[in-house]
Amino acid sequence: MKSESAAAPEEAGRSIHLGLFGRTPPFTRRQRRVFLIASTAGFFNDYDRALLSLALKQVQAGLKIAESQLGAVLSMIRLGYLLTLLLTPFADVFGRRRLLLYTVMGYTVFTGLSAVAPGERTFVMFQIVARAFAGAEAAVAMVIVAEEVDAAHRGWAIGLLGAVSSSGYGLAAIVFAFINVIPYGWRGLYAIALVPLVLIIPLRRVLPESARFEKEKLEGLRPVKVWQPLVQLYSAYPGRLMMMVSVAFLASMGASAAGLLFPKFLQETHHWSPANVSSLFFFGGALGILGSIIAGRLSDRYGRRVMGAAFMFLSPILTIWMYTAPGWSIVPAWILEEFFDIAAITILNAYSAELFPTSYRSTAGSALAVAGTSGGALGLLFESVLFNITGSHARDVRCLTVFWIIAPAIIWFLPETSGRELEEISPEANPI
Repeated sequence: MKSESAAAPEEAGRSIHLGLFGRTPPFTRRQRRVFLIASTAGFFNDYDRALLSLALKQVQAGLKIAESQLGAVLSMIRLGYLLTLLLTPFADVFGRRRLLLYTVMGYTVFTGLSAVAPGERTFVMFQIVARAFAGAEAAVAMVIVAEEVDAAHRGWAIGLLGAVSSSGYGLAAIVFAFINVIPYGWRGLYAIALVPLVLIIPLRRVLPESARFEKEKLEGLRPVKVWQPLVQLYSAYPGRLMMMVSVAFLASMGASAAGLLFPKFLQETHHWSPANVSSLFFFGGALGILGSIIAGRLSDRYGRRVMGAAFMFLSPILTIWMYTAPGWSIVPAWILEEFFDIAAITILNAYSAELFPTSYRSTAGSALAVAGTSGGALGLLFESVLFNITGSHARDVRCLTVFWIIAPAIIWFLPETSGRELEEISPEANPI
């Protein structure tokens, strides 16, 4: 079976060059439009996520957050991703296009409101709601790309989507370098997140609906009630769901504190300036995000299981090195860890879009986000508890990697999906 697409049958795919990111898969005009829109939405989502980590020291000082409460505050913010499971079923009922537009608007508004939060509680509340919309947007964007591209290039396309979206971290790194001169400091950086609002009107005109969603709608397989995708998700493929949830939970439990606390660690332990941190995240991050593209292409060629397990095993090992490396040797440690971590996430994202049928594929993507959020929140809470005992964030992060190292073993039990059509991998088990 060929990939469903609304493109004209005679239209041949064409690869285009994206500079640092290399060439795209041979996209048709429709596929190219869908990819560019999805990656634009992901770009600003990643800007917001990077900003909290980069400016954590300044946000903490501005809102007067106690050091012993920092892990708990970050944990509460991450819990916003749990709410994505309430939003994404709407994409399986009413369409991917509509929800993508609404979620872009939602996370943009609430990220912008974070700039004017008068205190810690208000900031946390705005960030929780922003994370809910951001998680739903990321899940739907991934599904749209997975449903539109050809099976032979699906991993490549998802990897490229992750890489282009991750360049939002680059923008965050650039503006963070000027945090001491930008009006209102970290608040001014959050105000920049309002820019995507100007994209909503053109997106409404050019973003097509997923062809696979339209096909199931015509065939009467589309769920008609919001709770139906949730029921199907937990009943049709429980084994796949439990394995994916376990991998995301354990990996995030070990990784979240490591990623969020690293810029603060550089500034306080290694006495780096914001400009130094910005340079590392911009130039080193540019090398790190190549892991997304390389992982996508390697997983298309050698399989998702082998490459996913390998990348996820190396990430925690390099995290331990990152938090123990002396002097400037911390630079290659962070770049390599970022590379393998992004590569592993890319393969997990591909699996989340491939292992479940069209009628609840978006809901499945959000379930993975919820699992990661829960694990990350628990890991941050553990870090906060450990800090009261050890007094060292770096030691706590190294202890938490034990959960992360367990995750790769579970990937070996997932079915192989590379090169197979979505309907072959995940047929509708119980049509609604």
